Amino acid sequence: MCVAIPARIEEITPGPLPTARLDVAGRSASCCLAYLPQAAVGDYVLVQNGFAVLLLDPLSAAESLAAFADLGLWDGLGDGLLDAPG
Repeated sequence: MCVAIPARIEEITPGPLPTARLDVAGRSASCCLAYLPQAAVGDYVLVQNGFAVLLLDPLSAAESLAAFADLGLWDGLGDGLLDAPG
């Protein structure tokens, strides 16, 4: 089973297959933005199998990560997720 993870875009590297450096609840990761070329730095996205598949509002991202923590799938929320503008 694959679980999609909410993440905030910190940096975008443009190109034919643009990539993003992500903050996933305080952890660094990367993904491909081919399905969401409109995504921008600071946006929250849902990431599955290395691809950003959906734009999220910051509250939805925080609620999802909190649910993951409640289920024991995540060890807690990262820095500033609930403080994000939006």
